[in-house]
Order: sequence, then structure tokens, then C-alpha cells
Amino acid sequence: MKNRLIVALDTDDGEEIDWLSATLAETVRWFKMGFQAFSALGVEAFPWFKQNGHKVFVDLKFHDIPNTVARDVGMMTKHGANMINMHAAGGLEMMQTARNSADDAAYKADIPRPILLGVTILTSIDETGFQRNFGSERQLTKQVVYLAQLAQEAGLDGVVASPLEIEPIRKACGDRFLIVTPGIRPEWAETGDQRRITTPAEAINRGADYIVVGRPILEADDPLEAAGMILDEMRGA
Repeated sequence: MKNRLIVALDTDDGEEIDWLSATLAETVRWFKMGFQAFSALGVEAFPWFKQNGHKVFVDLKFHDIPNTVARDVGMMTKHGANMINMHAAGGLEMMQTARNSADDAAYKADIPRPILLGVTILTSIDETGFQRNFGSERQLTKQVVYLAQLAQEAGLDGVVASPLEIEPIRKACGDRFLIVTPGIRPEWAETGDQRRITTPAEAINRGADYIVVGRPILEADDPLEAAGMILDEMRGA
């Protein structure tokens, strides 16, 4: 299960990131760098993570014109990102050009191609908020499935989606399509601003390939113990 837990380094404190990654080095394999961590570490972090046997999920949620996203995804690939995401709402062409750029950069650098993910609907949004803010004719779950199918058509490897949408995505996109789920909260952790959430065990039982956990680990008195408790929940699923 250590290969399926992604710890979100959601801080711009370089010393804290060093301490957290060192503390969790033997417990988890994946670390996620969002904008906060990336602003502190930059691309210089990739060789360090690789040297220590870790994989990096670059969570910058690219969303721009196809040429810009292709350039950015290609750059992240060249530097050694193992997983990269972009907003599926950017459209089919944007995701296709990103896939082509990542594949080309990986080929030229003779490195494995990264996992590319489309972000569906953020886990901080519930059905009421979705209808109020987006004015979609679809319900939230149907919109998530639609975006997942669009990402699959574009050649992406999977999506970032709430654990509550795993089953309909599986039905629409099949078992080989990766699903990475944030919105994970153990029963002992506060929910914060998350709305569509489950426990680690429930997410695994529903069929998540990876789960992303940030604050329940980062804000714990003992992050190593917290990560261990989450892994135990996952193993018991």
C-alpha cells in the first residue's frame, strides 16, 4: 500500500518539507508537490526525490491554451516528474497535445513517460455548489464521468476525482483507467474544506488506485504515526 499513498507536501516551508520527506522516507513512496511546495523547491527537487527512491506527483493543475500546457507538461516530464495533472475542462485538444508533448520529452530523455491525469471536479465542491456556480445541465457525478471519458479519449492515463465517483468512472472507463482520489479523511481527522470525502479504507474498497492525503498527516503531532495509521487502514480494506 505504500505505493498507493501519495503524501501532499502542501507547504512552502523548505525546512518543513525536508523534515517531512526525511521522516516519511521509509514509509511512503509518492510525494505530491503543489504550487506551495514547487515554489519553494523548484525543479531542483526532482533529482533529490529520485536519488532517495521517491516518485513525484506534480500537482500544478495546468489549464491554458494547448500550446502552453504542452510546453509546461513537456518541461515537467524532462525534469523527471512521474505524475502530472491538468484540468480536463481545458478540453480534448489541450489534453492531447499535453500527452504528445510528454511522450516526446520522455523519448528524447530516454526516461519513462509520466502518468498524466485530468482533474475533474474539485473535492471542495458539492452538488449544491456545483449547480450554483457552474450552471451545468448535468449533475455533478455525470459531469465528472463526462470529463473522465474526455480525458481517456485524449490519451491520458487517468483522472483526479472524488472517491464518491470511483464506481461510475470505472463503469464508463474500465479497470485500467487510473483514478487518483483526494478528499481522503480518516475518521480521526477533521474534514476541513473538503466536501466529497471518504476514509482511506473506503476509497480503496471503492477501487481507487492512489489516494492523496495532506493535512491529516502534515498537521498531525506525529506525521509518521499518522501515515502508518492510514496505511494500516488501507491494508485492512
